[in-house]
Amino acid sequence: MDHKDQHHVVIVGAGFGGLQAARKLQKAPVKVTVVDRYNHHLFQPLLYQVATAVLSPADISAPIRSILRGRNTQVLLAEARSVDTARKVLVCDGGEVPYDTLVLATGATHSYFNHPEWANVAPGLKTLNDAVAMRERVLLALEAAERETDPTLQAEWLTFVIIGGGPTGVELAGAISYMLRHSLPGDFRRIDTSKARVLLLEGLPRVLTQYPEDLSARARADLEKLGVEVLTGSMVTGVDERGVSVGDQRIPARTVLWGAGVAASKLVRSLDVPLDKAGRVKVNPTLTVPGHEDIFVLGDVASLVQDGKPVPGIAPAAMQMGRHVAKNIRLRLEGKPMQPFHYVDKGSFAVIGRGYAVGLVFNKLKMGGLLAWMMWAGIHIAYLVGFRNRLAVMLNWAFTFLTRGRDVRLITGAYAPHLPPFSKNAEPPALPLSEAAPHPPAHDAGAPRPIH
Repeated sequence: MDHKDQHHVVIVGAGFGGLQAARKLQKAPVKVTVVDRYNHHLFQPLLYQVATAVLSPADISAPIRSILRGRNTQVLLAEARSVDTARKVLVCDGGEVPYDTLVLATGATHSYFNHPEWANVAPGLKTLNDAVAMRERVLLALEAAERETDPTLQAEWLTFVIIGGGPTGVELAGAISYMLRHSLPGDFRRIDTSKARVLLLEGLPRVLTQYPEDLSARARADLEKLGVEVLTGSMVTGVDERGVSVGDQRIPARTVLWGAGVAASKLVRSLDVPLDKAGRVKVNPTLTVPGHEDIFVLGDVASLVQDGKPVPGIAPAAMQMGRHVAKNIRLRLEGKPMQPFHYVDKGSFAVIGRGYAVGLVFNKLKMGGLLAWMMWAGIHIAYLVGFRNRLAVMLNWAFTFLTRGRDVRLITGAYAPHLPPFSKNAEPPALPLSEAAPHPPAHDAGAPRPIH
C-alpha cells in the first residue's frame, strides 16, 4: 500500500513518551510523522550534569532521525502551534500537518508562579540550551569573583541560590556544591571555591516531598554533608539579579537558579478540553482526550488518577504511556476496544551527590547512600539511547568518581569585557552590571518553549 493512503499518525514531541510510541509503530500498517522543535532526543534526567560540568551535551542526546529509521516514519523539524480538531490538522510554524490519529507528548516547561519576570534572572533547566547557559552562568560567577576587588561583591558572586527542593533542585544543589568543594579548588588563586555558599530554598516543610519523611530527612542530611545550606519553609517573594527575598529576609546572590514548579506545554490549550491546575489534559483511562478518540495525550501533559493517586510526571511513566498508546492505536485500527492504561511503579531515585542518593523501589523498599547511587547510575545508563552515549557516560562517571573532576568546564561566550575590573585603576565594565552582568542571555519568558 502507498504510504499516502495509510492511516496517518502524527506524534508531537520526541521525548520519552513520544519516542516510545513512534518506535512501537515502526512496523505497524500506518504512516508516522514525528514533529519536534529540536532534531534530538534529550535524556532530561541528566541535564543537571551538563549544567554542572560533569557531562557534555552530546553525552545525553541523540539525533531523532538516527533513532527512528523505520520506512514508515518521517521526522519533521517544526514547532507545533495549535491543533484544529474540526479539520484534523496540526498547525505548525511552517504549515499544517493533517492527521488521522494525533499523539501529543509535548512535555512541560518552567512555571514561575505568576512571576514571569523571574525567568531572566533565575533560569530553569529543561533543554540543552538551558543546561549550557546555566553551566556558563555558574562558571562566570567564579570568574567574576576572581576579578572582584570588593569583598562584599565578591561574596555575592560566591553565593549560589537554588529555588525548589524537588529532584531538580536537590540534584543541582548537591552537584554545584560538590564541584565547588572538590573539583574546582586549585583552579583559582584569589578565591577559595570551597568556601562558596550554596543555598537550597524550599517553601514546603521538607525537601523531596514525594518520598517518605525518613528518606527526605536523609536527603537533607546528605545535602548538608556536601555543604549545602537547606532552608525549608522558605517561600520566595522576590528574585532579581542581586539576590533573593524570602519574606523580610534578603539573600544577596548573583547566581539564582530555578528548580521549582513546572507547567504543561501550552499546545494542549488549543484542544479546548478540561485541564487541571497545571494545564494538563484530564485524559480518559485509555489516554485519549474526552470527546476525541483520535487524539492521545501522554507524559507531562496528561493528568490521570490511578488508585486514588495521580500518575507521576516522570520518565518511566511517560515511556509506559508511549508504549500503551501505540498498542491502543493498533487495537483501534483493528476495530477492537482500546484498553485502559495502568502505570506500574517500579520505583524512583533522587541523586544528591557523588555516592549519595535516596530511592524507593516498588513503593516498598527504601534505599539510601552509595547503594542507591549505584542503582540510580545503572538505571540511567540503561535508559540512555545509543551505545556511544552509554559508554561515554559510564566512562565519564568512572573518571569523575575516581578523580573528583572533569574538564568540561568551558565558557563558550566572550563575556570577559563585562566582568568586574580586577584592579582599582581599570576601566569599568563596558555596560552597567545590570545590563551586561556575566550571565549568558537567558530565555525570554514569553518565548515559545521546546516541545520535547
